This record gives sequence, structure tokens and C-alpha cells, in this order.
Amino acid sequence: MASGIIIIDKSPGWTSQDVAAKLRGIFSERRVGHGGTLDPMATGVLPIFLGRATRAVEFFESADKEYVAGLRLGMETDTEDITGEVLREAPVQVTRSQVEVALSSLNGEQMQVPPMYSAVKIHGKKLYELARAGKQVERPARKIVIHETELLEGDGELWQFRVHCSKGTYVRTLCAELGKRLGCGGCMHSLRRTRAGRYDLSGAHTIEELLSLSPEERQALLLPVDSMFLQYPALHLSENQTRCIRNGGRFTAHNSEGTYRFYGADGSFLALGQIKEGMAQGIKSFFEVN
Repeated sequence: MASGIIIIDKSPGWTSQDVAAKLRGIFSERRVGHGGTLDPMATGVLPIFLGRATRAVEFFESADKEYVAGLRLGMETDTEDITGEVLREAPVQVTRSQVEVALSSLNGEQMQVPPMYSAVKIHGKKLYELARAGKQVERPARKIVIHETELLEGDGELWQFRVHCSKGTYVRTLCAELGKRLGCGGCMHSLRRTRAGRYDLSGAHTIEELLSLSPEERQALLLPVDSMFLQYPALHLSENQTRCIRNGGRFTAHNSEGTYRFYGADGSFLALGQIKEGMAQGIKSFFEVN
């Protein structure tokens, strides 16, 4: 039975759900979840959670991301990327320094309105479903943070930049905003996610690679679920404390208050836990229930 995290380098044309469904078959595991939706045209880092590790997906939702995006200036579309219907075109006369200034002006905390062609739900309906039906609805702006941007290369209409951003950031919308600030309009022509949380492309595998491996070799690629929580200190429990956590109980602890990784007496990862007011208890368990 597969249990752990595998980092997929998603190919273009696949949805995140497509990848999850494919891995469900590859690993013969029905419990599969993904860590953050990637548009079909996007490529790159997509963490997939298998088996008991799916219990960690909720903790991954707040992870920040890093992308390399392609900006197409002089074109506005209804989807804010090159797959959409062209709404306006304009001549492009920009310098590298102008693009750098516009890009750096995006840094910091801001409010962003999600695009109509997105999976955000309004009154139970996904926005892209409404958009495909020809409907436009008011979308509340959401707080995002652009931690860092860097202009990589480009000239004329086509540019490439790196962005480190908070969860919920639509890079398509950043591209459209850049076009507005540069006075010629813009949209996204490519997107590659290079990092999600602590996982990056250096540990990513393609679907084709997985299909070429034996079941044993695939299992060896699975990362343990506690790899997601390395920012928290480890707490190794006694046999009595282990039984307590496995039974959903609490025990007295003299460690500093905070969040910990709890390991059982046999060294296995038991749970993400916390110590508060001298008592230790689990937040989320990850041991297999017999």
C-alpha cells in the first residue's frame, strides 16, 4: 500500500486531477490528493499525496510558490493567457528598464481579483463554468503577497520573469496587470512552477519516468510525509506517550510551547502535534490505523 509524497513535473495539457487519477492507477492507491492546482497549460512542480499522506494536503494549501512565467505584451485575452480569445492588441515599445520597474512595482502585499477563468467558486459554481456560459460575476478581491520578482530575459513583445508569491496568486493576472502598467496590455504565454513549499524541480519526476520504473523503484521515490514539516522540531516519545497519542490522548510535557513532529518509540512518524500549557497532544495523526 503506497503512502507518501511524490513530486511530479507536470506536462502541459494535463490537469492536476488528471495527474492524480493517473497516479491512482500507477500506485494502485485510491487515496490520492494534489498540492495546489496547476492550469493545463502550466508545467512543473505538483506534489501528489498518496495513502495516509493525503491527511497532510490541508497543511500544504498555505504553502508559497515560485514560478517562471512568460509575458506576452501587446495582447489582452479573456482568459489572461494566450489560450483565450483575443480582446485587444496594441503596439509594444518598452525597454528592459521599464519592464523591470513595472515588475518590481508588483512586490508586496496587495489585493487581487481572481480571473473569470479560474476554479474559484462563487455561490457554489466554479468561475470558469460561468465564464464558459458567457456570464460575468463580481469576484471579491483576495489578499496575496508577492515576495520577490526578477526579470530574466526578453525583448519586444516576449519577456520572462520569476516570481515568488503566496498561495492563491494568479500569475495570469499579474501578467495582465503588467501589461496595463506598461500601457500596451499583456497576457501570460507560458508558466512553469519551479517550487511549491519546500519541494522543487530537483526532486520532481515525470509521469513517463514513473511508467518506466518497476513498482519497487516507484515506491523508493516516495517522500515521507514528515518531510513537509521539517520546519518544526522533532519530539521522540516514550512507549507510554506513544500509546497516548495513538489513542487520541494527551500527556504532560516540559518542552517549550509550540508545534512539533511527534515520533513513536519505534522511531516512526506519528503525528503533527503541539505543546500548550504543559500538555502535549496531536494536531493530525499520520500513523496507519490497524
